[in-house]
Amino acid sequence: MKSQLQDPLGVTSSWNNSINLCQWTGVTCGHRRQRVTGLDLRQQSVGGVLSPFVGNLSFPRSINLPNKSFRGEIPHEVSNLFRLQNLTLTNNYFSGKILTDLSHCSNVMKFEASNNKLEAEIPVEIGNLLMLQILNIAENHLKGQLPASIGNLSALQEIDVRGNRLGGRIPSTISHVRNLISFNVARNQFSGMIPLIYNISSLQYIFIHTNRFHGSLPLDNGVNLPNLRYFSISGNNLTGSLQDSLSNATNLQGLEINGNLFSGKVSINFSRLQNLSRLNLGENNLGTGTANDLDFITLLTNCTKLEVLDLHSNRFGGVLPFSLANLSITMTEIANGSNQISGTIPDVIANLVNLNALGVESNQLAGTIPLAIGELKSLQMLFLNENFLRGTIPSSLGNLTLLTQLILEVNNLQGKIPPSIGNCQNLILLTTRKNKLSGTVPRQLLHIITLPVLLDLSDNLLNGHFPAEVGNLKNLVSLDISSNMFSGEIPTTLGGCTSLEYLGMQDNSFTRSIPSTLSSLKSITELDLSRNNLSGHIPQYLENLSFLSFLNLSYNHFEGKVPIEC
Repeated sequence: MKSQLQDPLGVTSSWNNSINLCQWTGVTCGHRRQRVTGLDLRQQSVGGVLSPFVGNLSFPRSINLPNKSFRGEIPHEVSNLFRLQNLTLTNNYFSGKILTDLSHCSNVMKFEASNNKLEAEIPVEIGNLLMLQILNIAENHLKGQLPASIGNLSALQEIDVRGNRLGGRIPSTISHVRNLISFNVARNQFSGMIPLIYNISSLQYIFIHTNRFHGSLPLDNGVNLPNLRYFSISGNNLTGSLQDSLSNATNLQGLEINGNLFSGKVSINFSRLQNLSRLNLGENNLGTGTANDLDFITLLTNCTKLEVLDLHSNRFGGVLPFSLANLSITMTEIANGSNQISGTIPDVIANLVNLNALGVESNQLAGTIPLAIGELKSLQMLFLNENFLRGTIPSSLGNLTLLTQLILEVNNLQGKIPPSIGNCQNLILLTTRKNKLSGTVPRQLLHIITLPVLLDLSDNLLNGHFPAEVGNLKNLVSLDISSNMFSGEIPTTLGGCTSLEYLGMQDNSFTRSIPSTLSSLKSITELDLSRNNLSGHIPQYLENLSFLSFLNLSYNHFEGKVPIEC
């Protein structure tokens, strides 16, 4: 058995005849008869092939091998261990089938083999393990259907088959498993109606997301699930309306129904769900585009543990209610983008001091960006794009020093970019595209040296020389300052932006020649300098930029020959 193991740390060096078997590392023996009752190699870096000789151990009750190092098939001899109660093989590279004769181990209460490479179907014989309480075979390559014999497992408390290739309908016999606490079939290819689990009052966790279920929720959904804590049905094809019966599940902590086809008004009495911490209704057809669509937010003010409210990509209309400010101080994320919300962003949103993500993009919001947003010191992501916001960018945004993404594009913002934005030294993405911003670009903005993804100031009225400090942005991948009124020379320091893949400077008034320093942009794939007042020769080095796939130099005043490879 030892000869087939890989043991880089010498854990099994004690496994020899000079030391009593019961003193071997990872081996447990009974107190009376000194027979092996357990094998536990957790966190021991022992791996290799599990030897068939493991079946010669007559008395083990537990085999625990969650090591990320075992491979090969589970030996059939494991089925000889009729006293076995716990078989844990998680996080390995076991392949092949689940043993059909594992049913000989009639005392098994826990079988865990998640995160392996097991394939084929779940054997019908699994239904003979009548003592089984935990079945976890998630994250494998299993296919076929969940066998109807699963309904025989009356002691079963946890089913976890997520992340496989299982399909078909969930067998109706699942309703016979009356002690079930957790049911997880997420990320498979199951279809049909939602399985008959609504009368299993012991259920606390239901995860059926990312499948192909269709139909509507039962009218009495939630009535017979008094212990339900998490209900995740996202990423299916479910239809109909959201019934108030869900509010009967008063212990609910997480409700995720996003990515379905639910429609109509939200009529759940959330005031009864005082333990709710996560509510995700996004990517449905909820709302009617009318004034009272968001009235249910007022009911959420009783959910004092609420952290996440996601309503994005629906049909919600009306204004953001002032009761938004009375949501729990524990709120960390509000995602209301891609709806039909109008009115203004209320100042009182500053009450949600722990908010780290606020998204109200792609709506019909008007008015100004409230100064009070600068009080949300924990904010990391702010999405206000594609609205009708006007006025200036408030300098108070410079207080948001944890901000990583600031998206203000496609609005009617005017005035200058405030230099205080330079205080946001954690920014990785900033875009103000398609506004009416004017003035020069503040040099402080180009001192955010960590800015690695995108700086997009295009389609504005910005003018003057583009600051030489742009060379500080050595990690920047995309820079777009097109369709402005910039003048003067292209800064030579741009050659320091050696990570650039996209550079758009078209539709400006840049003059003189293309600087030789741009030859350092070895990663560039798209370069657009068209519609400027550039002159001189087209640089020969452009043909040496091996990743360059798009080059536009049109509508300038170049002379001489075009490099052959351009």
